[in-house]
This record gives sequence, structure tokens and C-alpha cells, in this order.
Amino acid sequence: MTSNSNKGTDQTGNRPGRLAGKTAVITGGAAGMGRTTSLAFAREDARVAILDIQKEAGEETVQMIREAGGTAEFIETDVSDASQVDAAFDRVAETLGAYNVLFNHAGTITVKPLHESTEDDYDRLMNINVRSAFLVCRRAVKEMSDNGGGSIVITASIASELGYALESLYCMTKGAVLQLARAISVEYRDQGIRCNAVCPGFVKTAHGLREISELDQAGQEWEEGALADAQGRICEPEEVSSAVVFLASDEASFITGNALYVDNGWYAKG
Repeated sequence: MTSNSNKGTDQTGNRPGRLAGKTAVITGGAAGMGRTTSLAFAREDARVAILDIQKEAGEETVQMIREAGGTAEFIETDVSDASQVDAAFDRVAETLGAYNVLFNHAGTITVKPLHESTEDDYDRLMNINVRSAFLVCRRAVKEMSDNGGGSIVITASIASELGYALESLYCMTKGAVLQLARAISVEYRDQGIRCNAVCPGFVKTAHGLREISELDQAGQEWEEGALADAQGRICEPEEVSSAVVFLASDEASFITGNALYVDNGWYAKG
């Protein structure tokens, strides 16, 4: 019996990417870790729809994907608004058709003592981090079920299960989305939907660096050694996007309901 060394390759001799044949919706995919993951999905041959409130950054990310030969669409969307979420998913259906990957990444943070936190602070963080995940995943599980299943990855955090001073509201919201991922994995397993959470520590993005700066301004010492003690060094956004690509791909076909910590052992230390 002879082997075919080109088995699984395309006409150019290149192997297809790990997300070939898949269409992915990414919320918060315009900048930072979201952009890094949008680009990673496209490199793995997924068609990408980016839903984000940042219009200029979103259009720039799409242009980057298209210039590299990929397929992408940007849809300006406030994912905490139900009507905008539904309109965006209708647009995805019109432009890219059925999707089978969702990366629910949109989110933000507030650094503030709990006793100084206002109801407006609470409402803002719950809307951006939790309400958006509810609205987006509610739509996605129905359509994925109708279309044969797929993979959902939700950005949670090391703060989903560990508590941190000055981040009470953030910890609340990230605990909520981690539990959403676990609940979806149980409720929709038989519809062919996998759902996992990715839980980063500090990541070298504008979001992560702002968080470190604000914590230090409040009297903590992350830049003076606490970060090195907790996770060795700051995480590169590509290290998180690689984990998301894996969870979204068929390589993770028997993995669901899990929290994948991308933190260099911080969570294990407790």
C-alpha cells in the first residue's frame, strides 16, 4: 500500500486551517485580544463576522483579514442592546450564511472599592459583560441547534473563581459568564453544541495594561513584582487566542463545560 503525502491538502499543497469550512461570529473582535483572535481565526481559514461597538477598529481588522486573503465582515453593534444583536445576526445570515463558531468576548472592567461603587457602575458592567453574553448566546444556541451544532467560547477570567480587591463588580460578572458557559454545555450538548470558557490572567493589551495601572494607582504593586509572582510574566494576547482556536476547533470535539485557564499556573497556586 502506498501513502499519499498530500492527503488533506488543497490544490496549492497547503493543508487547510483548523477552522476551515467554519464561520465564526466574534463579539468584541475589533481590538486587543479580540482582534488577535479574529486574525487567528482567519489564518485558520474561518470566515469571520466581527460584532463590536468600535467602528474604526473593526473596519481596520476586517481590512487586515481581507488583505491576507481571508473573508470577514464588520457589523457595528452594541451587544448589550437586544435589537442591535438581532439585527447583527440577521446581517451575518445575509452576508456569510449559517455560522458554527461563536467567540463571546466583549467585555470591560471597573477598578474601584466596593463601598465606592455606584449603581451606574454596576449597571454598566452587568450590561457590557453579562447582558451581552445572555443576548448573544441566546440567539446563537437556537440557530446553532437548528444548523447542526457548533462551538461557543466565552471569555471569562481568572477572576471568575478567585476574588480580587478593588474588582468586586468585575469578579461578579466574570463568575456569571463562566456559569453561563457551563450551563450551556449541559443544556445544549445533545444539540451538538459545545461551550467552554477561556480564563486569562493579565494579558498585554490596552485593557490589561490599564487594569494593572489602575490597580497600582490604588496602592497595589503589580508592576513591582506581584505580577511576576502570580503568573511569571504578562501573557501575550496570541497565547490566549491560540487557546480559543483550539476550543473552537474540532480538535476539542469532546471538550465542553470546561474553564481553560491561560495564566501560567496562577489559578493553581490559589
